[in-house]
Amino acid sequence: MAHVAFFVIAAIAVGSALGLILRPNAIHGALFLVVNLGSVAALYLMLGAEFLAAAQVIVYAGAIMVLFVFAIMILIPGKEESGPDPRRGARIVALPVGGLLMLLLVFVIAARWNAPRGSAAAVGRLLFTSYLFPFELTSVLLLAAMVGVMLLARRRA
Repeated sequence: MAHVAFFVIAAIAVGSALGLILRPNAIHGALFLVVNLGSVAALYLMLGAEFLAAAQVIVYAGAIMVLFVFAIMILIPGKEESGPDPRRGARIVALPVGGLLMLLLVFVIAARWNAPRGSAAAVGRLLFTSYLFPFELTSVLLLAAMVGVMLLARRRA
């Protein structure tokens, strides 16, 4: 079962990476990136690295993707989509397939629930002692990116 789950999640990761590269729409590309980051978090869970999986979802799929989508929405004004939905059939099939994948993920997590865990306290101690400078540098870099987006948006308006 673990091998099947790995190959399914790996296929989702590769497919979403291809979707990110091949889609011309920037918003769709950002959504494919969210799917890719989520599948990488699922792979971390399968390896027993719960802290890395949580950090992947919170930091990358959450905070940084919000920043990306914010920048895309400000810098690339899109046209509204109207008319009939050409992918209605795929959207209808996506809900049960997503439910099955979620069920598979629940089974994988339940099977690994009693596995020995890594110490989040040790990771936190390292992050805020030995790696404090890179951690703070990353936050300053993200702040500079947000200020740059705001300045570019103000210049266009």
